[in-house]
Amino acid sequence: MTAMDDIRPAPPTPAAPALPRWIAKLTDIESVNYALTNWLPRRSATRAMGWLSKVEQPLVARASIALWRTFCDVDLSDAAEATWPSLHAAFIRRLRPGARTFRADAQQLSAPSDGIIVASGRIASDSIVQAKGRRYSIAELTGGEGEAYIGGSFVTLRLTAGMYHRFHSPQDAVVERVRYFPGDCFNVNPPALKRVDRLYCRNERATVRLRLDDGTPVLLVPVAAILVAAIRLTFLDTVRLLRERADPVATLATPVAQGEEMGWFEHGSTIVMLTPAPFVLTDGVQTGDRVRAGDVLFDRVVIEEI
Repeated sequence: MTAMDDIRPAPPTPAAPALPRWIAKLTDIESVNYALTNWLPRRSATRAMGWLSKVEQPLVARASIALWRTFCDVDLSDAAEATWPSLHAAFIRRLRPGARTFRADAQQLSAPSDGIIVASGRIASDSIVQAKGRRYSIAELTGGEGEAYIGGSFVTLRLTAGMYHRFHSPQDAVVERVRYFPGDCFNVNPPALKRVDRLYCRNERATVRLRLDDGTPVLLVPVAAILVAAIRLTFLDTVRLLRERADPVATLATPVAQGEEMGWFEHGSTIVMLTPAPFVLTDGVQTGDRVRAGDVLFDRVVIEEI
């Protein structure tokens, strides 16, 4: 069991103001939500948000953080800091030591991030669930790496805009390979997942292949989304965005311990986690659950020889 150091009290964070009722009702209408977040010029809005979020002017920072907290479900109670120089700094905040505990034993895998499970289950074929009524190919998602996981299990974690945006290694492992895929920046919320075919395969993303101590592969697929749409990998290069690297493929042999930070999104997004047999979803884990980094998601089924 690996913890992020000892727990210490966090400074109090003022509660976010409630979303005005009429705005809440409007954004709850799926067709309106989808139109507002996907019909607008996604790339232009993303570039503008990326610029605005990094403005380090106190009035701009306070106003943009207040607006973010008004429209998003933001919990800053476990953040390492109480104030931030910009909205971007609040987005990618670190947590106070001890805020997440990674509990997986050698036969288990932890959740790499906070998130809502939007899809999960066995991988019976190349096709897995995006949302009810829609499926997509893991071969397309991963650029051909999906075959090794057929017969295993998967979980799709959606990181909402207000969540902790960093992700961590689900188990002691070695990072073997990273591949970057340029793409669109559709919203990854439920209205979009129900309407956009192969959404994860169309958005900007990366594959991060881990190799466990016994040789078992595990694949993490961080998928970027609208408004900032950027991925940074701590173990690779945090100075440049993944999209700014000259070579889209990196072959590595970088050890990571369970719970060690692997990277972050600069806004809410998604991680698809693929595991081969004999890993299965932990009892009780199901679609719709809200999990935190370090919660156990997968168990290895050990078949005893007779």
